[in-house]
Amino acid sequence: LLTAVLAFIAHGAASAEAPANAKGPEYTAAWVTRAMAGPRVSHHVFVSPSAGGNVSYHLYTPVAHDGDAAARFPVMYWLHGSGGGLPGIPQLAKLFGDAIAAGHLPPMFVVFVNGLPNGMYLDWKDGSVRVESMIIRDLIPHIDATHRTIAARSGRLIEGFSMGGYGAARLGFSHPHLFAAVSILGAGPLQPDFSRTPRAGPARREEIFDRVYGNDPAFFLQVSPWAIAERQAGRLRGLPIRHAVGDRDETFANNRAFHERMQALGIAHEWTVVPGLGHDPVG
Repeated sequence: LLTAVLAFIAHGAASAEAPANAKGPEYTAAWVTRAMAGPRVSHHVFVSPSAGGNVSYHLYTPVAHDGDAAARFPVMYWLHGSGGGLPGIPQLAKLFGDAIAAGHLPPMFVVFVNGLPNGMYLDWKDGSVRVESMIIRDLIPHIDATHRTIAARSGRLIEGFSMGGYGAARLGFSHPHLFAAVSILGAGPLQPDFSRTPRAGPARREEIFDRVYGNDPAFFLQVSPWAIAERQAGRLRGLPIRHAVGDRDETFANNRAFHERMQALGIAHEWTVVPGLGHDPVG
């Protein structure tokens, strides 16, 4: 699926790591992951007040970074799907590096965000976990202060797949002043309620709905891309948005419904359906 969006990214500038943690007092957010090796990938830890301690991320650094000590580069924030996303980092880093080498992308940083195995890229209803605040208030300022980024909206993109596509829509639409473009790939959950989940069984759905959303349908809708798009429609007109999904993806119907809703709201976007593709970020 990423193959279909490289031109969009240039213009604008995975598999499970661990099972979900049970809700309860014993739950501890996995804010610091193990390091994952990958081409030009490094592992970093910073202090996040929103998370209440250390948080890790992985960073792809372009080859051009080594040649000019004064150069600054755009940065893409990559949001992984449910499970944690660590195993996909080497393949994604190679894909981005090859695209840069071929001239399909400008030299750029890629921040592989730690969104927790099922963090849903939002501040949980009970306030116990604050993923959105960690990214927006802490991670982005840290990246700009620590690495040679173009520290402005014009140099910042957000993209994600599956749960990460949901997160890219949530964060990109909620904070359009921070991002020059938003790329939404095979996103879920994009439905306006959480009664049915194409890629999660009843037990997992109930666990996430209770732990993250407080078992509250109104809160789920309030924080969903569906409702955010309606609230922010005026601010989203003119923002480059790419929405792509495979026609064999279990989330296809929900993605198509969200695409149609954005059309009805007058939110211009590129809509791409990849023939023959299932739920796969690099197909």
